[in-house]
Amino acid sequence: MKVVAGLQKGRRLRTPTGSHLRPTSARVREALFAIVQTRVPGARVLDLYAGTGALGLEALSRGAQHVVFVESSPACLAILRDNIRRCQAQAHSTVIGRTVEYVLHHPLGEEWDQGFDLVFMDPPYHTVDRCALLQQVSAARVLAPESLIIVEHFHKHVLPQTVDRLTQVHYARYGDTALSFYAVSSRSPSHSCA
Repeated sequence: MKVVAGLQKGRRLRTPTGSHLRPTSARVREALFAIVQTRVPGARVLDLYAGTGALGLEALSRGAQHVVFVESSPACLAILRDNIRRCQAQAHSTVIGRTVEYVLHHPLGEEWDQGFDLVFMDPPYHTVDRCALLQQVSAARVLAPESLIIVEHFHKHVLPQTVDRLTQVHYARYGDTALSFYAVSSRSPSHSCA
């Protein structure tokens, strides 16, 4: 697996062997970043379920200011940290070795009080309730007023148009993989996960 574009274009990233981990393919990463390309330069990025770090490192390669990687698996953390070193991105990366649920329920510190511009969510396809996760993200203090949340999911898992204060603004499918993009809405929160 390689970084697709930017300063680190072509940089090889480590991937796990014999694991259930499913890194985002180069095709999907390229399509995702074509959609969000104007939002990446200077962005503060939160990469939930970071795995190998491919999404966050792609963002850094394309000019993001800083990425907070959240990953709880010890095996994935070792690969993630190695990939950050390979991309010489230590100064622009923060790794949190905790569960996503823990991070969403605990303050990240004053430096993140403004929230994140981009939030990547690529949880395991069949074990995480994405609607409940979107509700947690909406309620947590991690979103900037103009945040864009990108959820990678199995195309047969249909996500709602609105979740609390989040509204789906774009959807794209690439084979079995789908990307749902959510923006923060100014209207009153609604609950549509039931």
